[in-house]
Amino acid sequence: MDIKEKMHAQTVYFFEDSILQEQTKCLETLYDFNHTRPSESDKRQALLFELFAEVGDNCYIEPPLRANWAKHTHLGNHVYANFNLTLVDDTHIYIGDYVMIAPNVTLSTAGHPIEPEMRKKVAQFNIPIHIEENVWIGANSVVLPGVTIGKNSVIGAGSIVTKDIPANVVAVGNPCKVMRVISERDKEFYYKQMRFDNL
Repeated sequence: MDIKEKMHAQTVYFFEDSILQEQTKCLETLYDFNHTRPSESDKRQALLFELFAEVGDNCYIEPPLRANWAKHTHLGNHVYANFNLTLVDDTHIYIGDYVMIAPNVTLSTAGHPIEPEMRKKVAQFNIPIHIEENVWIGANSVVLPGVTIGKNSVIGAGSIVTKDIPANVVAVGNPCKVMRVISERDKEFYYKQMRFDNL
């Protein structure tokens, strides 16, 4: 296997200078995206299509955006990401329809072995991340390699998501754990004891 195949094979590999040129291309395009003016929405949208593997309808990412590759990230329809999204997308990240991502979220497919000598050699492995439809990821959360977050679930602010999260739950913490199931009560109250009275 060559280096690009190893990056997506969920195996340990070692960084090679041959991939730097492609990463630099991504960083150059990210620079352009992050330095657009707020009024340049058409330019931003065009740059998203240049950066990502897929971009669905009505996607919006607030600059600044950081990514290792960007071209390994797939956006569904109606994806919204607030300031400072970081994509460590050394392999694929799949983000479903209607996903909302709060400020300062990191989605990291890449890891390094615990064994010290392997880390000295810059050993790395990558495992895909799947964010299913209609997920909301709270501010300052980190999603680690290989995690799937199920449909409709909410990840509380500041969470470190180390394992899969099922659909239709609220999960929070470090490590992130299911706190409760999304229930009929959530149709009545939008925050603590505050009701949907004015809709």
